[in-house]
Amino acid sequence: QVQLVESGGGLVQAGGSLRLSCAASGRTFSSYAMAWFRQAPGKERDFVAGISWSGGSTYYADSVKGRFIISRDNAKNTVYLQMNSLKPEDTAIYFCAGRSGGYVLERPSQYALWGQGTQVTVSS
Repeated sequence: QVQLVESGGGLVQAGGSLRLSCAASGRTFSSYAMAWFRQAPGKERDFVAGISWSGGSTYYADSVKGRFIISRDNAKNTVYLQMNSLKPEDTAIYFCAGRSGGYVLERPSQYALWGQGTQVTVSS
């Protein structure tokens, strides 16, 4: 069973950058599509970005296109989310998620694997 552990969250000023990492245990990581979701207080968990098993396809929510970049290193069993030009509305808990089958989907219910989340706070 693959387990996911996020890191890299923190407090940053608007316009700043952060890089989140999600380290996976287990030998089947490379067969999983991976995604980042976020959840702000009182709101639903929303899709942020996703990447196919090979890294050849990436997908982004409209709200982060051009600012965030998702990538993965299958040799290191790690997926990353580079977040640039951060805005206060990006403040949320960010979750790493994985699904077998290799294809990115955008509903949380379609992902079986979840990390514990990492807090990102952007001050104005």
